[in-house]
Amino acid sequence: MKPKVIAVAGPTASGKTAMAITLASQVNGEIVSADSRLVYKGFNIAAAKPDMKERQGIPHHLIDIVEPEFDYSVGNYYDDARKAIYDILSRGKTPIVAGGTGLYFRILLENYNLPRVEADYKLREMLDLKEKDELLEELKVLDNITYERLKDANKRRIVRALEVIKLLKKPISEMDIQKEPEFDVEWKMPVLTSRKDLYERIVDMMVEQGLIEETKYLLKKHGRIKNFVCTIGYQEILSYLDGEWTLEEALDKLKQHTRNYAKRQLTWFRKNPELEINI
Repeated sequence: MKPKVIAVAGPTASGKTAMAITLASQVNGEIVSADSRLVYKGFNIAAAKPDMKERQGIPHHLIDIVEPEFDYSVGNYYDDARKAIYDILSRGKTPIVAGGTGLYFRILLENYNLPRVEADYKLREMLDLKEKDELLEELKVLDNITYERLKDANKRRIVRALEVIKLLKKPISEMDIQKEPEFDVEWKMPVLTSRKDLYERIVDMMVEQGLIEETKYLLKKHGRIKNFVCTIGYQEILSYLDGEWTLEEALDKLKQHTRNYAKRQLTWFRKNPELEINI
């Protein structure tokens, strides 16, 4: 029998964190985060990181584990999350994987086999100098199937796809990316409703909690490192601090980017037939 894991997936502001904590209290569980920004120390308000009070005494894994300077890859996540799951199981408890990063769920709990390719930072820097549209055109030529899958993805994922294709000298779509899932997964997702007004309230609440001050602190501590300036929440406030936008314009952009991000998350989750998505 495969080890049992509960997965709570959902877009931003869907209530997945609260659902996971409630489940953990009911089944003697511990939570393994599946969020690509919660791994970074100091990314608190913009990443909607649950504080100790919100966690209600439930152990959380893969939160605050690396400094933002570290380029934490999906391969790192797979190794660390697997280790956390088996640690939880070894103590007779139930692992609950919860978050909103679709690729993390796919490589950890679904049938996706991750191509293990070491980063080529020189090549990555060269690719990163290009505009997103130019990268997409190159990806379309080299691997049209992967292009169709990633054409709405962020620039970082497109750069990584091109990096893998160039290093392995073959399209990702021709690689053996199917595997037998390792775990018996019970999939869950909060009931979703129209959230446009909710996103606006959340952004306003983030500002009240100190988003601007947090951005200033991280800027002073880390400088304009990639993981910082490419994170929704910080990138918009940085444009305000740089005088490119007024605060009102920056917050409007943040609300828009948050809505767009939630749509991209749902696109990932709709590919999973085990998830019932009602919106």
